[in-house]
Amino acid sequence: MTVLLDGKKYSAKVKDNLKQEVTRLKEVGLQPCLVVILVGEDPASQVYVRNKKKAAEFIGIKTIDHTLPKTTTQQQVLELVEKYNQDPSIHGILVQLPLPKHISEEKVTRAISPLKDVDGFHPLNMGHLFMNEPYSLPCTPRGIMELMKEYKIDVVGKNVVIVGRSNIVGRPMAALMLNDDATVTITHSKTKNLKEITKQADILIVAIGKALLITADYVKKGVVVIDVGMNRLASGKLVGDVDFDAVKEVADYITPVPGGVGPMTIAMLMKQTVEFAKESVK
Repeated sequence: MTVLLDGKKYSAKVKDNLKQEVTRLKEVGLQPCLVVILVGEDPASQVYVRNKKKAAEFIGIKTIDHTLPKTTTQQQVLELVEKYNQDPSIHGILVQLPLPKHISEEKVTRAISPLKDVDGFHPLNMGHLFMNEPYSLPCTPRGIMELMKEYKIDVVGKNVVIVGRSNIVGRPMAALMLNDDATVTITHSKTKNLKEITKQADILIVAIGKALLITADYVKKGVVVIDVGMNRLASGKLVGDVDFDAVKEVADYITPVPGGVGPMTIAMLMKQTVEFAKESVK
């Protein structure tokens, strides 16, 4: 029988624990605080920001929201980031991606202090991760690792195939798996014979952004399937990069979409904000 990796259920457990922790921190005068900067009116980004704010309010994390018009200049965003870099009462800074085309995501990401980089995208934090000395981790890969640990899925010595090589998921996911002694293969849009490679996977992580790309003939029996994709069909239905209904008949474990990886990403963002707050008083 296939086991659903229920990120919604486990993320609720993480947030409950964080709520208790934040209550204790407030009692000793420490209020975790997260700044969220949104530029423009991208509908998906607005939903993500709303969900993050809702989670923070539940846990007791203070949020400072900046919703800026699309016409905001790069310099204005950089100045806002620097203002919060210098403010000791701010523990996490998040600039919601994607940014409007006239603003360099690379420059903004590099401008955030590595000590307040709750998204884990700063090159210094990426470097620490690849050297197995992590400080801040990208939240989606971290959420995937924690979800698998919750379900007691051991990665040591397993063949892990990752479909997608983005800096947000694919590359840091590979580093985390290597750090935990898995054997890792990264595939991407230029990979030849994708199906032959994915069929070798004990654990298959798909983050390519193509709806229903992975069908049952891409996987072997007993595989663990982690679907990071979030795509909306013409019908309005939300689906992942994996054909869930077909693949769940073959897999031992699989994440649903929605309710799998997404909630874990937000839970890890909150967890890192609380961790940064505690680190700030050491």
